[in-house]
Amino acid sequence: MDENVANTKTNLIAAKATLDLSINGFDLLDKKRNVLIMSMMGFIDKAEEVQNKVTVVFKEAYNALKTANITMGITNVEQISQTVPEVEDFNVLVKSIMGVEIPEIQHKEHQMEHYYSFYHTNTALDVAFKEFQQVKELLFELSEIEDSVYKLAMEVKRTQKRANALQNIQIPKYKGIVKSITEVLEEKDREEFFRLKVVKKKHGNKS
Repeated sequence: MDENVANTKTNLIAAKATLDLSINGFDLLDKKRNVLIMSMMGFIDKAEEVQNKVTVVFKEAYNALKTANITMGITNVEQISQTVPEVEDFNVLVKSIMGVEIPEIQHKEHQMEHYYSFYHTNTALDVAFKEFQQVKELLFELSEIEDSVYKLAMEVKRTQKRANALQNIQIPKYKGIVKSITEVLEEKDREEFFRLKVVKKKHGNKS
């Protein structure tokens, strides 16, 4: 028990209130942690699925690009690639899961536009262009998921730390304070009871 806490009924009431708050706080943190973990695991499963798609599509795109480089020449392919504009038509919004802000990428899915002349190109370049467009779409989704997993994992860690502090430090401390004050007050009540009993007996003998 904290030596600075006096053994009074007021302090006992305050200690019980703090203990109840700590127990309720731990329960809430435990529920929050479970929700966060379930959400995080869902994102992890989704990330694995998207990553597998990225691997397959990127392999197909890279093979098509190799064919285009061989049949058209690397220099020509590089010159054509420089005509493709950078991706700018997207917004990063946020949504909340148990107070954790995770990203939500919104972007426009345009119909595929070719930025080169068909006269000086071949089918391999068309296939590569189409496949890399798919890779881009999947990377939007994957980056959103991976950032969400990271932020949820950090919050799980913080929540676990706070829950551990309540479970292993705060709750045992106030349980000890409540027990100690209760024992002291009960002992005082017993002493008072016996004192009154003795006084009553003395008064009874005098009469």
